Amino acid sequence: MIAPAQSGHFKALQNWIRAGAARGSFDVDLASNSTESAVFFANLRQVLQTGVFLQQDRSGRIEPRSASGYVYWPDDGDRTRPIGFGLFKALADACFELWLTGVDGNERGRGHGRAMLASLLRTPAGRLAYVVRVNRQGPDASTMLHLVESLGFRIERETPAQYWLVRTDAPPAIAAALRHARLVNDSAD
Repeated sequence: MIAPAQSGHFKALQNWIRAGAARGSFDVDLASNSTESAVFFANLRQVLQTGVFLQQDRSGRIEPRSASGYVYWPDDGDRTRPIGFGLFKALADACFELWLTGVDGNERGRGHGRAMLASLLRTPAGRLAYVVRVNRQGPDASTMLHLVESLGFRIERETPAQYWLVRTDAPPAIAAALRHARLVNDSAD
């Protein structure tokens, strides 16, 4: 089951993201109490409250982006709290990126990733999520890559840090734009 993420889910999302960052699945700075981490989590809290993510472009300008999040409970009905999440961020008009996603470490390896991703892609933002990034250095990179490819995405661009995938039914202009885009913060540290 998928439900919209709300302010009350912030602490769980923060804990999952910090744990994933400590494992190398997300930017390692998110595991610490750095300034960058504090800004990111303040921005995440804002996403859950307002549906707006503030993103800095290459020139340093801050621009608002539509964003939405969902939490996931498996269909077994035995859970009192969600065990996973997915966050979407607008890339352009009528195009979203599946931006961040994760499943509680204690629940991995039980098919929840596939079920959650399939459910996420059926949400309003998910139906317009034509782009997914996979961190190449993450410990779960091959699993995530396999999952999103099995759900209809193909690698469109590879950089030292990430695989950029586009859904096979995406408008051709989206894949072309991704191939030629100047990417921000895409280095393998």
